[in-house]
Amino acid sequence: MSEVAISQDASRRELDRLSHLAEDVIRRARAAGASQAEVSASIDTGLSVNVRLGEVETVEHTRDRGFGLTVYFGQRKGSASTADLNADSIQATLEQACAIARYTEEDPASGLADASRMATQFPDLDLWHPWIIDTADAIALGQDIEDAGRAHAGITNSEGAGVQMGESVSVYANSHGFVGRERGTRHSLSLSLIAGDEAGMQRDYWYDSVRSAQDFMSAKALGNKAAERTLARVGARRLSTRQCPVMFSPEIARGLIGHLIGAVSGGALYRRASFLVDHAGKQIMPSWLNIVERPYLMRGQGSGAFDAEGVATRDSALIENGVLARYVLGSYSARKLGIESTGNAGGIHNMVVEPGHADGGQADDFHGMLKRLGTGLLVTEVMGQGVNTITGDYSRGAAGFWVENGQIAYPVEEITIAANLRDMFAGIQAVGADVDKRSHLLTGSILLGQMTIAGE
Repeated sequence: MSEVAISQDASRRELDRLSHLAEDVIRRARAAGASQAEVSASIDTGLSVNVRLGEVETVEHTRDRGFGLTVYFGQRKGSASTADLNADSIQATLEQACAIARYTEEDPASGLADASRMATQFPDLDLWHPWIIDTADAIALGQDIEDAGRAHAGITNSEGAGVQMGESVSVYANSHGFVGRERGTRHSLSLSLIAGDEAGMQRDYWYDSVRSAQDFMSAKALGNKAAERTLARVGARRLSTRQCPVMFSPEIARGLIGHLIGAVSGGALYRRASFLVDHAGKQIMPSWLNIVERPYLMRGQGSGAFDAEGVATRDSALIENGVLARYVLGSYSARKLGIESTGNAGGIHNMVVEPGHADGGQADDFHGMLKRLGTGLLVTEVMGQGVNTITGDYSRGAAGFWVENGQIAYPVEEITIAANLRDMFAGIQAVGADVDKRSHLLTGSILLGQMTIAGE
């Protein structure tokens, strides 16, 4: 058995212990004069192995504890945290949080989320799948992945294969009487390879991320995928500067959706630091396009019955027929804006971009999306931080493939793609059915009508 895995029964005992601790600290905070209090407590356990060229590079066992307390004295807030769950550390954390709150300024937007919004139902979302793997087997699996990739002719080196197992149990509780318990597992496999010819070296990778190890692609399939992606980049060229259609592969397309979420999230909005301020109810995408948050997907990477404040999550449209249906808010930002929390304190829960296109009918798979692109750029990698949420300006280094008549013609590199997010969102022509399920942002390829390519 793994040296670090938490058993089914042990996970429940840990949740019981964290729940009792959280409730006790909240009672003590109230006794110390706090009008409200909230606690987050967690235990994370993991195994991480990295191998390179058949040899073990690193083996890491982790068991991390976290405890955070926030108290409110009226509308004055104090927070403190510790990585130690012993009684003395918890008491010191409580005293520190109370001391901070007594000296901070009042903030009219501070306080717990509304009691009426607390979650009351906690369905089993199939998120707990401990992976019983010991260190020796994890090393052997990493070696099998790397061997499969290195077996391809043209692969000249390896940056290594990784095998990670992770388990987390956590509790959020507050003085409304809410106690929310969660447990989940996340496991991953990865491989990065190098190929080269007289023109230079190319690197690429692949990975898989799952809740249950039973859902992993095979070691051979992952190694083959990483090798095929790396070899496909050999002989990459630069493009001349031009304007053309651009298609983002699924793993890159989810970054585009991430920029949308950042622009409609509370902090950017109440600071008026977003190009989508005051855009709720307005058309920002094509009328056929829908994006829906689905917190209750079984084994979903972002599934959960409540947010970081205990507010119940629910299925809810973000984009409905191209219209921005709502913002992404916790209770603090909602109060700053004078509206209600959307149950997104701490982030989103499985944002699903529904596949489709303006023509209606069945959504395209990856090859169908290439045909729809016709002649243009397929982006498989982006670099740099050139995204300005305030203005919407988008300019990033990129690499990928030039596509002609729906077929990949040759790899490209050392280019910059540029546009404004406002135009990019409005100019989406299709979303593919080739959904990347390794994230809480679930989207297929996204085809944009036009971007500027800066190259030679």
